[in-house]
Formats: sequence, C-alpha cells, structure tokens
Amino acid sequence: MEVNQVIDLSVRYFHFVGIFIMFAALFGVHLLLRPQIDKQTLKKLVVLDLVYGACALFVLAMGLALWLWVGKPSSFYNTNWILHLKVSLFVLVGIISVVPTLFFIKQRDLQAELIDVPKRIITIVRIELCMLVVIPLLAVLMAHGVGFG
Repeated sequence: MEVNQVIDLSVRYFHFVGIFIMFAALFGVHLLLRPQIDKQTLKKLVVLDLVYGACALFVLAMGLALWLWVGKPSSFYNTNWILHLKVSLFVLVGIISVVPTLFFIKQRDLQAELIDVPKRIITIVRIELCMLVVIPLLAVLMAHGVGFG
C-alpha cells in the first residue's frame, strides 16, 4: 500500500470515528436533558457539549481534507449539489448548537441546586439529532452518484 492510500484511508477513518463520537456525545446530551437538572448533571452536560463541539470541528477538518486534498479531485465534488446540501446542513447544525452551549455555560455559575431547562433547549438538541441523521444519507446518495453532473 502506498503512502497516498494510507493517508486517504486514515482521513476517511478518522472522519467516520469523529462522526460517531460527535453523535454519541449529542445523544448523551439528549439523554441527560430534563425539564429540571441538578448541578452534577449540568457538569456532565458541559463536558459532553465540549466533546460534541470538539468532534464537530474535527469532523469538519477531516471532511474538508477529503474534499480538498485527499481522494478524488475537488472538482469531482465542487459541482455536486448533494455535497453542498450536506455541508450546509452540517453548518446549520453547528449554528443552532450554539444556543444549548450558551445555556450550559451561563448556568455553570448559578448557585441554584436545580436548574430549569427551557423547552426550546431540549427541542434544539432533538432537531440537531434529526439533522445529523440525514447527513449520512446524503453521503450514501453522493457515493452512489446522485447529485453529480
């Protein structure tokens, strides 16, 4: 196996692992969120949210590497509307994920034992999960030639 193949396979592998960890962290957030949480749960949510954000940046970096430097030429992807939809959906998930993140950060310094979680925070996390489930479908469609040409 030549060096370029090893790099290609490594980037693809790390991209997938990052996606799995990112989804697991967000699913963990979903499982811990309740209308009321205690300080201990908030600490766990902050850690999971940090892992989620770090993995999202890692997945983005690996995805850009796949698009621009590894594997097929970037021109192969540039005209694919499925790829652009996939990237746009990923960016949108990142944008809406700021709302729960800011909520968790703001709640860290409060002295209350129980914290009320607004329904919109729980709803946003659920929307993020649903949107993330669509992204692999778009990847499968792209892998099968949909969106090219």
